[in-house]
Amino acid sequence: MRNQRNIFANIDWITVLIYLALVLIGWISIYAAVYNEEHHSIFDISQRYGKQLLWIGLALVLAIIILIFEGQFFTSFAYPIYGSVILLLIAVLLVGAEIKGAKSWFQIGGFALQPSEFAKFATGLALAKYLSTLNINMKDLRTKVIASVIIGIPAVLILLQNDTGSTLVYASFVFVLYREGLSGNILLLGLYVAFLFVLSLLLRINDFTFFDSITLSGDQLLMIILTMVAALLIYWTRKLKKAWMVISFALIMSLGLIFSVDYIFEKVLEPHQSKRINVLLGIESDPHGAGYNVNQSLIAIGSGEFVGKGFLQGTQTKFDFVPEQSTDFIFCTIGEEWGFLGSFFLVALYIGLFLRIIFLAERQRSIFSRIYGYAVASILFFHFLINIGMTIGLAPVIGIPLPFISYGGSSLWSFTILLFIFIKLDSERINVLR
Repeated sequence: MRNQRNIFANIDWITVLIYLALVLIGWISIYAAVYNEEHHSIFDISQRYGKQLLWIGLALVLAIIILIFEGQFFTSFAYPIYGSVILLLIAVLLVGAEIKGAKSWFQIGGFALQPSEFAKFATGLALAKYLSTLNINMKDLRTKVIASVIIGIPAVLILLQNDTGSTLVYASFVFVLYREGLSGNILLLGLYVAFLFVLSLLLRINDFTFFDSITLSGDQLLMIILTMVAALLIYWTRKLKKAWMVISFALIMSLGLIFSVDYIFEKVLEPHQSKRINVLLGIESDPHGAGYNVNQSLIAIGSGEFVGKGFLQGTQTKFDFVPEQSTDFIFCTIGEEWGFLGSFFLVALYIGLFLRIIFLAERQRSIFSRIYGYAVASILFFHFLINIGMTIGLAPVIGIPLPFISYGGSSLWSFTILLFIFIKLDSERINVLR
């Protein structure tokens, strides 16, 4: 460990100040979301804003502890940290408490701890450790497989806990792999699969009639179109060696995906998840059920207009019209009380944080630090994008927190650890030999 007097040496204060600003905005928003005139003290831990103050204090203690450690500690112990968190994920499946349908919590007295939140930074450390090893090349199949296993193990364990939202966060590591040399074709393939899945969902409920006698389902029409496109591509590329094999394989996989959409939608996804996707895509309307949260959130954000209604003046917030308003839907509190200006300021802070982290990552001398920095940026960006997308109806409601803003000790602590490990690594970059 370093001398305590030097723990703040060379740390990036811009990142730290943005972090503190987001945490402060988060606490103010939580206070507004759950404000009760009968409870005046901000330190009242019977209220969420009182508990959040306690979580913030502990988060700052964690940040200081991280700064006390040498950066080399996180490099050396990346795998043990990862392994320990994997054991916690297994343990919570066996003895964890089920809250809101997800068996992902350890109940400790009156408090609950969610190991899946801490798995994110642990996975980032393990992935950075592996990819920074000598003679590792992202173009090698073995490297891709091992990297996928590192990411996939916690993702599968979290999925078994019935926490789909936290599982999807692990898709963000694709951007880390892309920065380290993963082919862009794989990203395009992922986008194609997502597009085909959504298109299949939209078409499967429709029938199409041709020449007054031929009726095709949406799935059948889509398969015919894909087959015709594949036939044309094979004809146009007939002079290219083995092109027909690649196109034929892509067609078979595409048809297989279309066939499997119904099974995935009906058997793999939970009923409430399927319903939320249907509502999001406009396939069905349920303003008082699956669509209620989003509708109320949009009303709250829209009513804030340009400058907002003012602190503690939000009617949607005050009368508790939006469920989970201090957690998953906290952005609508900001939109209602601070309007477009407040929302824009918050988004600008996040964008500034993402750009700053990427800038810091690119200036690292250590490959480990650079990879971990991109993991931090990717995880935070995914949370930001999906959470705000949920509140404005552009993403399905999957229940993931807004970093540093949403209520909750586990999420705040895990995001703090995630960020401050990188801040620590960056502060010691000048000591790293190229």
